[in-house]
Amino acid sequence: MIEARQILNKIYGYENFRAPQDEIIDCVLKGDNALVIMPTGGGKSLCYQIPSLIRDGIGIIISPLIALMQDQVDALLQMGIKAATINSSMSGDEVNSIFEKITNQELDMLYVAPERVLMGGFLNALEKLPIALFAIDEAHCISQWGHDFRPSYQGLEILATRFANVPRIALTATADEPTRKDIIQKLGLESGKHFITGFDRPNIFYEIVPKDNSKAQITQFLQARHKGDSGIIYCLSRKNVEDMASWLCEIGYNALPYHAGLSPKIRERNQAQFLREENIIMCATIAFGMGIDKPDVRFVIHANIPKNIEAYYQETGRAGRDGEKADALLLYGVSDIAMLRNFIDDTNSPENQKRIEHAKLNAFIGLCESAKCRRQILLEYFGQNAKPCGYCDNCQNPPITYDATIAAQKAISNVYRTGQRFGAGYLIDVLTGKDTDRIIDFGHDKISTFGIGEELKKTEWQSIYRQLIALNYLMVSSENGGISITKDGLDFLKSKSTIMLKAAPSRKEKRAAKSKSAPILNDESQNLFEQLKAKRRELAIEANMPPYIIFHDKTLHEMANAKPQTLDELSEISGVGAQKLERYGAQFLEVLRANI
Repeated sequence: MIEARQILNKIYGYENFRAPQDEIIDCVLKGDNALVIMPTGGGKSLCYQIPSLIRDGIGIIISPLIALMQDQVDALLQMGIKAATINSSMSGDEVNSIFEKITNQELDMLYVAPERVLMGGFLNALEKLPIALFAIDEAHCISQWGHDFRPSYQGLEILATRFANVPRIALTATADEPTRKDIIQKLGLESGKHFITGFDRPNIFYEIVPKDNSKAQITQFLQARHKGDSGIIYCLSRKNVEDMASWLCEIGYNALPYHAGLSPKIRERNQAQFLREENIIMCATIAFGMGIDKPDVRFVIHANIPKNIEAYYQETGRAGRDGEKADALLLYGVSDIAMLRNFIDDTNSPENQKRIEHAKLNAFIGLCESAKCRRQILLEYFGQNAKPCGYCDNCQNPPITYDATIAAQKAISNVYRTGQRFGAGYLIDVLTGKDTDRIIDFGHDKISTFGIGEELKKTEWQSIYRQLIALNYLMVSSENGGISITKDGLDFLKSKSTIMLKAAPSRKEKRAAKSKSAPILNDESQNLFEQLKAKRRELAIEANMPPYIIFHDKTLHEMANAKPQTLDELSEISGVGAQKLERYGAQFLEVLRANI
């Protein structure tokens, strides 16, 4: 561990490990296996990178995406660490060149996809080499309970038998109890140590609001909180992505699309631009982002609801990886729920897998409609006890609850009277007594529930129907979006029990919910920070790499506040290692000295 701390100081530029990084590294250095559950941005990569540098042999890091692997390799090379990746985009000559370096023991780390690891020739080649460790990143992909289940990951079971004496470290940011058990069993980690450090990302402000003109809501959010910031907007479909990106460009934002329907060349170009440049909004499907290591993403917006809490938590975790304040905004509606249920039912997955996915979606709907602290629900979902955080929309603007027993009875009875086959919009028209042609054609202007809900506005009935769906009193058909009554809903009608629901927020209340992040720098330091960013951007363009690989915003903030004037003083700034000090120290000191 003495050598580990020297590497942390000299190469990475950090003074101390974050708990429990030192315990994990010590475990792996001793040759033991480990499961590591650590929040996004918590420093998981150090837990296998430092042991790879110390133990004999090469560290094999298994990762799911080419972009993620290349990003990690670029960052390691900047610190003077010998790392490489082998991926499907490389030519045969390039692969052979990497293998030659591996054979000659000229590499400290190699990043590969699970499919590459499972190739017979690759495994045979590894058996002839000293292997420092196997690191399985995004390990939740190995589990059918995990939100990004990838069958190819399950083949990694072979590592436990074929390389029994090589330590295996599995890492992920999002894994509930069933997923953790699956990872342990499939990777043979029963006898290893398990490190579950907690899931909290206290720098992220969580806000979840009903969808009501999503473009207007997003515009207000960007103008009020994130002018000039980098961020991600997740959409449910390719068409939504294209529309969102085009619209943002029309109103003056620098936005790019990313989805599986684009050519690999365009996807790579847009992703590289997002990583290398500042003030860009990436509009994307979930095809984008697993493991994206851009630290200065200041916001993540979900224009549609994700399929489960794990996906939501991982996607929002792409904001604020540098530890600075960030926002996570989710807009949701009943139509999103119907579409996601349809996606689940239309897959070729086994029925058991579909049941798992439906249960996870129901849990997410419950998060959306709850009046409870958002962070408390998220952490409890992952098995971590938590108190109200004071830093989410429900904490800062507690929703008003009311006795909605009569209204709920009316809403559910209306579903029954209309035949359990219509969507919320039609049901609300019946309740509020709108004599539309469609209602008259179906004869629903003659039923007992026609017009019995005139005392409430449309937005209030929308909120009631959403919450009854979240409580599993009603369900949305995945085939046509029609609403029907569940067993719980029938039991509620029969028991005549009381139900408390969350009141629909007024427009004033919707505007009030906002992040309370305070300015980090005073005016003088902010001006210096912008100059340091400009110098970083200039150097990044010259080196053709993302600016954050040179220094994170957090490091520049510390420079702007401390104003170091010598190389020794600059070396005391967190994130300034020996290699970076030698490579960039003089250029940044020039900017700092000019501001004295």
